[in-house]
Amino acid sequence: QVQLVESGGGLVQAGGSLRLSCAASGSIFRSNVMRWYRQAPGRQRELVASITTGGGTNYVDSVRGRFTISRDNPKNTVYLQMNSLKPEDTAVYYCNTYPRIYWGQGTQVTVSS
Repeated sequence: QVQLVESGGGLVQAGGSLRLSCAASGSIFRSNVMRWYRQAPGRQRELVASITTGGGTNYVDSVRGRFTISRDNPKNTVYLQMNSLKPEDTAVYYCNTYPRIYWGQGTQVTVSS
């Protein structure tokens, strides 16, 4: 059974940092793009960042320069380092794979002003 297990969410003040982690089953991790989505209350789920199997990255404009996605292949884990957090970053963050689509359970990130 494929599992994506996220961790690292929490409550932080504006300007602070958090690092999210997503541990994946080995076969899925090695053969798929890994992505982070987020969904704020009342809003659509949004693609935040992605990283290919070769390490190529992409970010939504609103987080570029503040967030960094990375992957640790021996650990089958993808990370999202979030710096200079803003209240508008508050959301549930989900780990996702592509093109085989799997989702994690989500982790809450709350940024207070």
